Formats: sequence, structure tokens, C-alpha cells
Amino acid sequence: MAERDGPGQHLSRALATAIDMIGTTLDEAVTCRELIAFLTRHPGGTVRVELIAASGANPVTTSTFASSPAHVGAGPGHRITTPLALDGERPVGTVTLTRAWPPYTETDLVLLRQTARLAARHIQHARRLAATEDIALHLQRALVAEPGRPHPNLKIAGRYLPSGARTLVGGDWFETVRLHFGRSLLVVGDVMGHGLDAAVDMNAYRTAIREVAATDLPPHRVLRYLDGLVAQNDTLRPATCLLVRVDPWRGTATFASAGHLPPAVFGADGSATLLHLPIGPPLGTGIGGYDPATHEFAQGDTLLLFTDGLVERRGEDIDVSMARLAGLQLPPEPGLEQVVDEVLDRLDAHHAEDDVAVLAARVQTHPPR
Repeated sequence: MAERDGPGQHLSRALATAIDMIGTTLDEAVTCRELIAFLTRHPGGTVRVELIAASGANPVTTSTFASSPAHVGAGPGHRITTPLALDGERPVGTVTLTRAWPPYTETDLVLLRQTARLAARHIQHARRLAATEDIALHLQRALVAEPGRPHPNLKIAGRYLPSGARTLVGGDWFETVRLHFGRSLLVVGDVMGHGLDAAVDMNAYRTAIREVAATDLPPHRVLRYLDGLVAQNDTLRPATCLLVRVDPWRGTATFASAGHLPPAVFGADGSATLLHLPIGPPLGTGIGGYDPATHEFAQGDTLLLFTDGLVERRGEDIDVSMARLAGLQLPPEPGLEQVVDEVLDRLDAHHAEDDVAVLAARVQTHPPR
């Protein structure tokens, strides 16, 4: 007959199970529930986890998780408690085990401490990720919420929608630059990747475009300059970008695209048309090859620039996605804000799998002189 496992072997097996069960996601609430599920069985009892706020000089308990509501205010019993903490770091909370019988052993206390350290490590990782995402999200919202002001003869409306409840924010952005002779430059772009680095690179692109556009180069030459600049900078990620120089007096818009999806134009009757443009490579390849295209831009038309999150859907051909946009029929003579809201709602952009940036523009009926 095989001998029974000693305390050391039992502890080793239990810890191996804990490693598999605890920390399967980067969500601190899920981690707490996984810890509770494990401790309810190993070593057993009623479990109470109290989490402390993620930041602040005087942290306070903000969340409580328990294996049984009856545990809150439970009576006398055998109890062991340990901090949710890594060695030498401030605890992120406490874990308490309570049961009537049998008393907890020293092995039970060791198991509680080790699993609490394991959970604390995953909670710290989740909080660091959440802090990074929060910085990136606030940075991006601040940047896209305050684009440059175009000339008064051009009205604009923009939206930025991050994807998901806890998203790795991407590098989508839009911008407007006021040019000479009543013209305005519209920009929409998407830095490849997600997270804080992509948001920081997005800001670098945005700043560079503002500076280059101030030289009054045509859009395709702005892209050529940026492509060469980025190709020499190994720290910047590649990006797609669409530039549009709108000239209300001539009723024209001149486009240049660096790997970006073409824009749509909504007429006064609410119908949509996709513009066909020459598309060069994304910025950062050093290849260049950007060509301009000029289209008439009549009063009453609404030009809609967007990033791919607006239309792309997993497993769907991009032509099908773009056809869905082209098939939209808005109410006649829609307001500028209405165009943006209707497009976002009808394409279900609030549940998109990627970030969405949208910039709409319309020439004023009577541009001021």
C-alpha cells in the first residue's frame, strides 16, 4: 500500500493547482474570485478578500469579495489572515479564512500566504496595465478632443471611440490645420499597434504634420516628407494617414493617402459616395510614391474621414465593409453632427473591435470674407 502524502507533498501539489487556477486574466476582480474558489477547497472554509485602492497616500478598502455573504459578520471560529502582498511592497489587501472545525494548521497558513502572494502579483500586474491604459486613453482623448481650428468657412465634427470596456488604446487620431488663402488641411491617421507607445507615437505624427503643413506644401508632398522623416527614426511605428486640403473658394478638395482607407462624401440628399484615390504605402517605409487626387467638394456635401475601426469587421472582406458604408442613406440635408452620429450608430461603431476616429467637414453656405 502506498504511503500517504506528507504535508510537504500536499503543499506542493496544492500550490501547483493554485498556479493554474489563479491569475488567468488581467482583471483584479477575477483574480480575487479565483483565489476564493481555490481557498474554499484548499484548505477550506469561508473566504473573505478585501482589496485596497490602487493609489492614494491614505489608501482605504474599496472592494470586498467573500465566498459566502454570511461570512460578513461571522461569529467565533478558527481564523487565519494574511496580507495580499509581495515581499517588501505595500499590501493590496488582506485575505481571511474562517471555519468552525478543525483548526488551521501551520501548513494551511503557509498555503494561504503563498497563494496570497501569487494573487497579489497578478493584481499588481493588472493594476499596472490599467494605469498604462488610463494614461494612454487620457492622452488620446485630450489630443483628439482639441484639434486645430480650421478657417471659419469650414465646419468640422469629430469623434473618438476606444474599443471595449478595457481597451489597449491604439494610435487613431484626427487633426485640422489652418492654411493660407482660406484653405484648411484635414488629417486622419492610425499608428500601428496599441497602448501607451502607440498613443505617444500618434502625438509625434500629429506634431510633425502640423509643422510640415505650415510650409503650405501640397498634401502628397507632406506625406513624402513625413515618410522620409519617419524612415530615419527607428523609434516611431509605421502609420497610415489621409490628408485632405479643402479649398472652399474653388469648391475642391485635394487628397493624398498613405495606406489609408478612402473617405466618403454624403450629399445633401443623404446618400453616400466613396472616393477613389491613389493609395501609397504607410508612412515609415521610406518608399514614398504618394500622388494627389482632386475632387469637387460642393456646398452641402459632408466629407467623412475615418479610421478602419469604423468599417472593418473580423472575418469580413474589406470591400464588403466599405460597401456597407457606401450603402448608408441618411435623412435629407442632415446636420453635420447628425451625419457623424448616424454613421456611428448605423455601423455599430460603439461595439467595434478596434478604435474608431471620425472627422466630418462641410463648407459653410456663405464663407466669411
